Amino acid sequence: MATVDEDLGQIERDIRQLKIEYDQYFGGGRKRPPSEIEWRIDQIMKRYAERGGELKFAQRFRFNNLSQTYAKYKDIFRKKLQQKEEGKVQRHFGAAAKAIEAERAQKQEAEAAAAGAAFRITCSEPEREKDKVDQLYQAFLEAKQKAGENTGKLTQSSFNEFVRKKTKDLRKQKNCTEVEYVVEVVDGQVKLKALVKS
Repeated sequence: MATVDEDLGQIERDIRQLKIEYDQYFGGGRKRPPSEIEWRIDQIMKRYAERGGELKFAQRFRFNNLSQTYAKYKDIFRKKLQQKEEGKVQRHFGAAAKAIEAERAQKQEAEAAAAGAAFRITCSEPEREKDKVDQLYQAFLEAKQKAGENTGKLTQSSFNEFVRKKTKDLRKQKNCTEVEYVVEVVDGQVKLKALVKS
């Protein structure tokens, strides 16, 4: 009898294999969709959905992530099968898979931020690093919203101005080239710290 972690590892491998075989099927390299792998994943998924209470926190978290990934893939496969049956041209599946991966990475970053892990970014010339300042603003705004703090007075332009001025002042005072900004939650309150980088 496989352990929970072995089963979860098997699901992960099967989902990867399923995606590869569906890619081949939609690309014309396979005659039939890979229904036997799908059936196997469904069986294990069903078993753990019923036994969710027995899983440790980390296992449940991993199982939920796998379930979401699998559900998204299944939805994409279903739509593509429909298009194939209707004879429509579909866009390359790789792009959709990349979108899912990007979404998962974003979700993990958001979960890490929610768990109190800090968001860090380094600036030397904020006026030229608009993307970085935008990311910092988004992380700060989201952290405040998650913590239930009022964000009514927070605007992108005032934030940009603050970062520009703070970076300039610190570089001048401390004679440094870069400033690291950190968004973190301390005792339930969101803090934005500016640290000097030599």
